Amino acid sequence: MRVLQICLKPPLPSIDGGCLAINAITQGLINNNVGVKLLTISTAKHPFIVEKLPKEYLNKTQIEHVFVDTKVKPIEAFCNLFSKESYNIKRFYNDEFKQLILKTLKNNKYDIVLLESLFVAPYVADIRNYSDAKIIYRAHNIEYEVWERNANQTKGLKKNYINLLAKRLKAYEVEAINQVDGIVAITEKDKTELINLECKVPIVVTPFGIDSTVYGAEYKTENNTVFHIGSMDWMPNQEGVKWFLSEVWDKVVQKNSNAQFNLAGKKMPSWLQNLQQQNVTVVGRVESAVDFMLANSILVVPLFSGSGMRIKIIEAMALGKLVIATGLALEGISCSHKKEAIIANTSDEFVEAITYYLANVDEQKQIALAGQQLVQSNYDNQVIVNNLVSFFKEQN
Repeated sequence: MRVLQICLKPPLPSIDGGCLAINAITQGLINNNVGVKLLTISTAKHPFIVEKLPKEYLNKTQIEHVFVDTKVKPIEAFCNLFSKESYNIKRFYNDEFKQLILKTLKNNKYDIVLLESLFVAPYVADIRNYSDAKIIYRAHNIEYEVWERNANQTKGLKKNYINLLAKRLKAYEVEAINQVDGIVAITEKDKTELINLECKVPIVVTPFGIDSTVYGAEYKTENNTVFHIGSMDWMPNQEGVKWFLSEVWDKVVQKNSNAQFNLAGKKMPSWLQNLQQQNVTVVGRVESAVDFMLANSILVVPLFSGSGMRIKIIEAMALGKLVIATGLALEGISCSHKKEAIIANTSDEFVEAITYYLANVDEQKQIALAGQQLVQSNYDNQVIVNNLVSFFKEQN
């Protein structure tokens, strides 16, 4: 079997959860002896840095890229208001990248074309004209839901504009999901939502998987440290952290003066870089997310908008870290409250949970290890990719 994997950003270096999710499938397919060719858009936010790619990876994927300027341009965005197009999607359609796809399809035969995210779905018609391969769309999120939830967190004219973007994105998403031959959803909830959008094509659920050889760390806790890690140019992360710092953290410190909050992530905004708050350290971008998580104890994920599966939660669980998160953040992860993770949706619930488990390390450890076992049992990447390959074969 030969797979052409088309991506909206380079999988390596894996600087965010989306990169990790794409690369997990790439590596899993390679390990399954599936021939993989990778084409990717690169952007200012996600550049293609060939020097950071292992030679073996370059040889096995034959990765190629085209730079696309996806930055929001005020004049272009304003003019888009008078059309019916989704501005979110339009920014990722590029003639040079289209030509690279067509050249690749002319020179090679593929069984599957795997589209990584909705933002490369505009190339479906071009692919159909040059290939009889089955086109599979991997839905990392229900994209319009992300924007609807973002709108709910804003006010005024900005809220109206984001609602308009969400409405147009939904219209495009409804149209796109029935133009492919199959869909790979990240969570059961996303599958249900796709069905509710009147999706008529086969859908399989394949969550994010981990390589157990990388994450098999022994349980270790620095029992006063709470942490968060994530891409801080993603608005839901910014909004969640801002809420946590203003509504939760000072109350935690009042109850436990030794509690320490460490915040890591790329593209840290200036208001966080300049933050001066008691017992808070803004680390910024870290070389190794795994090392950062290992050095801390309790992951907090105060997420109130977004969709899909939070990969950093899976990673933290795999490393034996207790996770305290909103119900939304834990969507798609088959965990139970106080069994493998702690669900907290209000400031009082976060304060109570953090202070309790900082003071009760044995219970912290018990739940953390249960979460680790859950990930090892349910989210092994090789098992997940085996199921995905079977789904590919069913479509041919």
